[in-house]
Amino acid sequence: MGNEEIESPRRVAIPPTKPFLVSLGANLKETFFPDDPFKQFKNQPFGAQILLWLKYFIPFLEWAPRYTFNFFKADLVAGITIASLAVPQGISYANLATIPPIIGLYSSFVPPLIYAMLGSSKDLAVGTVAVVSLLMSALLGKEVSPVEHPKEYVQLVFTATFFAGAFQASLGFVRLGVIVDFLSHAAIVGFMGGAATVVCLQQLKGIMGLVHFTHETDVVSVTRSLFSQIHQWRWQSVVLGCSFLSFLLLTRYLIKKKPIFFWINALAPLLSIILGSLLVYFTHAERHGVQVIGILKKGLNPLSVSDLVFGPPHLPIAIKTGIIIGIIGLAEGVAVGRSFATLKNYHIDGNKEMIAFGMMNIVGSCTSCYLTAGPFSRTAVNFNAGCKTAVSNIVMAMSLMITLLFLTPFFRYTPLAVLSSIIITAVIGLINYEEVVHLWKIDKFDFVVCVGAYIGVVFGSIETGLIIAITISLLRVLLVTARPRTSVLGNIPNSTIYRSIDQYPTANRVPGALILQLEAPIYFANSNYVRERLSRWITDEEKRIKSSGLTSLQYIILDVSGVSSIDSSGISMLEEVNKSTEKRGLILLLANPRSEVIKKLNVSKFIEAIGHERFYLTVGEAVTACNLKLHTCKPNPVGAELDSTV
Repeated sequence: MGNEEIESPRRVAIPPTKPFLVSLGANLKETFFPDDPFKQFKNQPFGAQILLWLKYFIPFLEWAPRYTFNFFKADLVAGITIASLAVPQGISYANLATIPPIIGLYSSFVPPLIYAMLGSSKDLAVGTVAVVSLLMSALLGKEVSPVEHPKEYVQLVFTATFFAGAFQASLGFVRLGVIVDFLSHAAIVGFMGGAATVVCLQQLKGIMGLVHFTHETDVVSVTRSLFSQIHQWRWQSVVLGCSFLSFLLLTRYLIKKKPIFFWINALAPLLSIILGSLLVYFTHAERHGVQVIGILKKGLNPLSVSDLVFGPPHLPIAIKTGIIIGIIGLAEGVAVGRSFATLKNYHIDGNKEMIAFGMMNIVGSCTSCYLTAGPFSRTAVNFNAGCKTAVSNIVMAMSLMITLLFLTPFFRYTPLAVLSSIIITAVIGLINYEEVVHLWKIDKFDFVVCVGAYIGVVFGSIETGLIIAITISLLRVLLVTARPRTSVLGNIPNSTIYRSIDQYPTANRVPGALILQLEAPIYFANSNYVRERLSRWITDEEKRIKSSGLTSLQYIILDVSGVSSIDSSGISMLEEVNKSTEKRGLILLLANPRSEVIKKLNVSKFIEAIGHERFYLTVGEAVTACNLKLHTCKPNPVGAELDSTV
């Protein structure tokens, strides 16, 4: 092609090679400590470092010295408000988990105190969660019957809570919160919606006043169990449940129209329990088929360390359940905390949240509590009530302490139909059909993930829905990485910018050159696909040029700016592509290689094998070099090379 040299004003630099241990340490630091939490400890005396460590692991020590009386007034109102919601929800969700209602109240006393010390969110209100309650009942109820062996079942609940807390805390300490990210937003929407549907169906037992009901959670089993017992429906319970359900849904509708009346919606569940209990007490409805809670013992949480069972035969199911409910609790709690933190423009530390959740569940399992997290409904009430700090959780806990010490006898006549209506109202908001429609418009694959998770939960089981959600999400990750996108680039008119011709139809192809952009890391799982895809692009381009009589194809320019990393399989693929293009009489050029990529290409001798002159800093410079050669030289013979020096 001639002996002229085309000088480029810039050269592709090869970064210096770092020692393996230094490089490994940098990668590990970026993986586990991207926020560089140890930066504040540098150049500090030992005493100051101890104080900083304490403040880091116990955030309460960080903000407590700045706490003011005005903050306390706001937190006091918010704490009392969420306590009014915590009492009915605690009793209702315990009933959903098939454990004694008093445990639901215990779970709103100790865990919030732990979270107030260790949590990093100002708005998160700690408490029991409907979906997790149903999960525990569905998973553990198959192993031990809560009706035939109630004590053994409760012990299993505490043990599963302990393992959930240990799992959550360990994720925080080793900074592996990325595991939670495998539950995508679409998967969570579908899973939560399906679980909410199942929860609502299960509550028909309480609304209809049925004594015996299926423990299965799929819609077919629930529907069959419901309509096979029509003769046992209690009209008194139906009227009571439907009346309070209508009242609660009305208050929910009111808050959507007038958010300023949030306190009405917050107090509605407690008011329903009071009115329902009074109605049963004065009419003696419990004698006519209306089921009630019964006697709740007074007193604070008894210790339950001796109830934790770490031996056979139920240890495997306790560990399995603990991990599942631990992940679900984290996914919901961290997501809710981040959502409200964004509204107030502050940041919460995901790893600290995991440690806080883990510790409060470990301590909770030893003090007669079952798994707690950060439910959206309670947090929304806390936020709207004007909370300033986590002290609102302490106020709520103190309110529950007073309830446990003095007020539990008043819940004796609380009808189960009212509790069922409270649960239905609380979880119905998790069926977010608007978000499903939004997913359909934005990303069809996300829609499939969402619907798959929903169908799996509703027509299969909680575990089935969870497995489907995670499997489809992982499948998407594999598809994206194993089948990376490649696109043809063209020149935007009157510029030196090169973009995809699919995205910019006005972009012009470069005569004599095919510019291809790779948009993902190249490694063993996708290298064969990338090679075959590049070959097809070249074949199609040659056919297009031949049919239209344009300038013959002479250069293949690969824009590798989107290739963040490459392994040995990827390098072998590039070597094969280079040999293949040479056999076709074409010259392969690479533009804008990233630091890690050019470093590995240099170490592997790939650069030396094909020549430094094949690498360009930008696509524009590569095209300029090609155009100069095309205008000054005759078409190159097979195997000829571009002899410009970069």
